[in-house]
Amino acid sequence: MEETHPRESTVRAIAFYLPQFHPIPENDEWWGKGFTEWINVVRSKPQFPGHCQPDLPADLGFYDLRVPETRAAQAELAATYGIHGFCYYHYWFNGRRILERPVDEVWKSGQPDFPFCLCWANENWTRRWDGLDAHLLLEQRYSTSDDLAHIRSILPLFLDPRYIRVADRPLFLVYRASQLPQPQKTTDLWRREAERIGLKGLFLVRVESFRDERGDPRNLGFDSALEFQPRWFELANSRILRRKWWHRRKLRTSEPAFFDNCVCDYGDVVTKALAQPVPEYPRIPSVCPGWDNSPRRKRGAHILINSTPQIYEHWLREVANRIQNNSVLAPESLVFINAWNEWGEGTHLEPCQRWGRGYLEATQRALTISQNHRGSR
Repeated sequence: MEETHPRESTVRAIAFYLPQFHPIPENDEWWGKGFTEWINVVRSKPQFPGHCQPDLPADLGFYDLRVPETRAAQAELAATYGIHGFCYYHYWFNGRRILERPVDEVWKSGQPDFPFCLCWANENWTRRWDGLDAHLLLEQRYSTSDDLAHIRSILPLFLDPRYIRVADRPLFLVYRASQLPQPQKTTDLWRREAERIGLKGLFLVRVESFRDERGDPRNLGFDSALEFQPRWFELANSRILRRKWWHRRKLRTSEPAFFDNCVCDYGDVVTKALAQPVPEYPRIPSVCPGWDNSPRRKRGAHILINSTPQIYEHWLREVANRIQNNSVLAPESLVFINAWNEWGEGTHLEPCQRWGRGYLEATQRALTISQNHRGSR
């Protein structure tokens, strides 16, 4: 007879991590004294019937990332439920670092003993959350000298034994690789600097964050792409917008929020994501437990409704199975989860007051792959 025995997946799940939850002088100046992402979170209000806002934390509370015990509790929770490591967003603006304190303290203290890597979020900072897109706060400016200064500033982190590697090379992500004026020149310089200090180079990943970030990353000097979920440029095809009066009355979609924002069904987004063709170039897949950035935006938010741990588990399990079966070109069986703690954008694995640890438990189940064994009785 055939017996099914669960085994631990060889898939390594890495969760994006926002290091924003602590005051910094820049946010004090731009948004008001003591501002952190929690301000947006607690002020959020439901915009239509069934809209689950505010989305509030449970087990870890409204934490401050300057506190070592908070960072330790996060790592312990992640490890308990099968997360391999965190990918910290890294902010560099022509020699100026922002929100660096949590990562620096993790590196310098050696705690928590939990794998990590970096993703350079190389976008301009604007007053986008208030809808004042034209008000530029910090601008990205690129140059060869800045490329050199940048890589030398983070090379010490790459030498950390906790730093995540692929093919024995430190894993470094770039969120908007297409914004680099000369990406091949930049990546070549970065690799040479890594080799100069004794590393075997770098494993560079281009994040497919927007429509102009798609395509073979090797043409830009990167080793792999990373699928970013949700895919903004495809959500319009899943938008809920009922125009007939009887649809609006029955489904309660007459509220202005359905016209002012892009509201989509989470299950529909998952179905379409799983139906996407596999690219012919190396690409790390990703999933998200939800998305709702209405806490950050008065209008123009992307809101996924009807997300549940069960649907998320199905998505992650299917992706993990495809990786195990080699039906996707995922370097070293990596999968990214967006995200660990994006509370202001409505996607987090951290426990919340509505679902508790439901998404963490779903993650653990999805990463346990079943394997059939033949035996006799």
